[in-house]
Amino acid sequence: MKPRIIAIIQARMAASRLPGKVLQEIEGRPMLAWVIERTRRTTMIDEVVVATTNDPSDEVVAAYCQDHGYACYRGSQFDVLDRYYQAARQSQADVIVRITADCPLIDPGVVDATVAVFLGDPAGNSAWSPASGPYDFVANRLPPPWKRTYPIGLDTEVCSFLALETAWLEARAPHQREHVMPFLYEQPERFRILHFTHDPDYGDLRWTVDTPADLELVRQIAARFSGRVDFSWLDVLDLLEREPELAKINAIVQAKDYRQVDSRRSP
Repeated sequence: MKPRIIAIIQARMAASRLPGKVLQEIEGRPMLAWVIERTRRTTMIDEVVVATTNDPSDEVVAAYCQDHGYACYRGSQFDVLDRYYQAARQSQADVIVRITADCPLIDPGVVDATVAVFLGDPAGNSAWSPASGPYDFVANRLPPPWKRTYPIGLDTEVCSFLALETAWLEARAPHQREHVMPFLYEQPERFRILHFTHDPDYGDLRWTVDTPADLELVRQIAARFSGRVDFSWLDVLDLLEREPELAKINAIVQAKDYRQVDSRRSP
């Protein structure tokens, strides 16, 4: 049987650098809706679930999901690994696709390609199991010494439920709990890891939203496509070739180190 593949989108209002960003409007719809609707355009994912927090500030996120018929799970604010695990268990996931709500240009084709590599079957028809699958974890973005080749903002991580459960049971470091997957890729000798790359290398492009400059760039890009959600990342590349000045909008923004944790987290 085909495994049950669940995309879990982590979203919260209390972002450290741009609070409330997940509901910031982009061409008439909140950023979260962009992420959900673009993820829903994949062919290999069975369900898309928003994983937000139990913090009162995220009542508005849960209410938005309920009003628009989006599946939503609420859990720990800072132990995001636990939030993912509980959402995955509740959804009866065999395979988990991790996506973050600050990636409004997430590309369904890239997500599908990453999942297909994880399953070891480009058509997605194999009777995959944790034992028969070739990998425990596949991602198109990983920190050094790996080299990112997809634009920041197309980030897709895929793992088995068994691998996620192992991380949930054993991970102790704060950054492993907050960033969900480091426990897996920090132990390549233990887990079957694949870094899914692209040639040519576009890893210097930044399409995620973490600052006001990032948000302005994405708004400009979305406006060029008249608010449609069906354009691809290759269409965005073509746009930036025609209008290279757009990339200057957020050129000075620095990505955070994956080992950083939220300073508001309890010890």
